Amino acid sequence: MSVFAFRSWAGTHPGARRAHNEDSYVDRPDLGLWAVADGAGGREAGEVAAWMIADMLGSIPMSLSAAALHDEVRSRIGQAHQKLRAEAARRGESAVIAAALVVMLARDDRFTCLWAGDARAYLLRNGMLSQLSHDHSLAQALADAGAISAAEMAAHPRADILTRAVGGDLENFALDEREGMLTGGDRFLLCSDGVSKSLTPAELTVLLGAPEGVAPSELLLAAALGREAADNITAVAIEARAPK
Repeated sequence: MSVFAFRSWAGTHPGARRAHNEDSYVDRPDLGLWAVADGAGGREAGEVAAWMIADMLGSIPMSLSAAALHDEVRSRIGQAHQKLRAEAARRGESAVIAAALVVMLARDDRFTCLWAGDARAYLLRNGMLSQLSHDHSLAQALADAGAISAAEMAAHPRADILTRAVGGDLENFALDEREGMLTGGDRFLLCSDGVSKSLTPAELTVLLGAPEGVAPSELLLAAALGREAADNITAVAIEARAPK
């Protein structure tokens, strides 16, 4: 059992300009597992990818140790990657059935984030927001090379092009990983790019740090809708509560 207690809030919405939602999420505080999957490849294909990933992760049993949970998550994501590639191949050369994904695991006094694509993970600690993930996108690659600024990434005309995704066209698919120690009061945010492209880091800081009795996920979705988010929006907020 974890020495920390966790509570979480989650929500998703098609956004202000789309009628269909290709995002899915996993909210398992009982297991110490949360995820956001943002489908890519068109309405039907994106929904299939995000739903498959969320279903495979959400069905992991509670009996696993921390190490076994980590291995099982990686294994199931790998299986989803292969299944989505096989389905895309069955549909034809031009078919894409993929999803950006960010996952958080928390057990004992540690957390681990895994990701592929531009779904993001943030940590709010002592009032300071830091981004834990690093986008796998063309815009991020341009920013890393100094061709554009970080502030220009969201508005870049090719901002939606991913360089890595679950089900993408990389034969040697790999998830990036980052881990750290938990501190009581830590709040984490997992979100699709519809949220991160609509709201500034300063706004994320305020909304994620919502006072007791207020669901941060509801505030984040409402704020993104208020900005007329062009994409689907999904937010999963997690709080680590230190043992008494």
